[in-house]
Amino acid sequence: MSDQPDQLDVFPTSVDLTRIDEEMNMRRFYRICLQPDLFGGVTLVREWGRIGFRGQSMTMRHADEGEAVTALMKLAATKTRRGYRDAREGGPPEADGEE
Repeated sequence: MSDQPDQLDVFPTSVDLTRIDEEMNMRRFYRICLQPDLFGGVTLVREWGRIGFRGQSMTMRHADEGEAVTALMKLAATKTRRGYRDAREGGPPEADGEE
């Protein structure tokens, strides 16, 4: 065991995003999580699709936690720029108390 804390304990290991646009009939989810593998690396798991349906998934293996966390943060930033919001915030972006 090393004296350095694992990077996975410091940075987020999962991100849940949604994109809801009622006018376009769009209700999407995007989930990214990191999972340690049996070979000492880390697997980045991406799942996406329409809310309420199974969707699709893709896995990417990374040699260490640093690479995987960097990839997770880049994907999350890209999806946020495209209109996805944190799923914990809930509701469509328009419903932020405008009524």
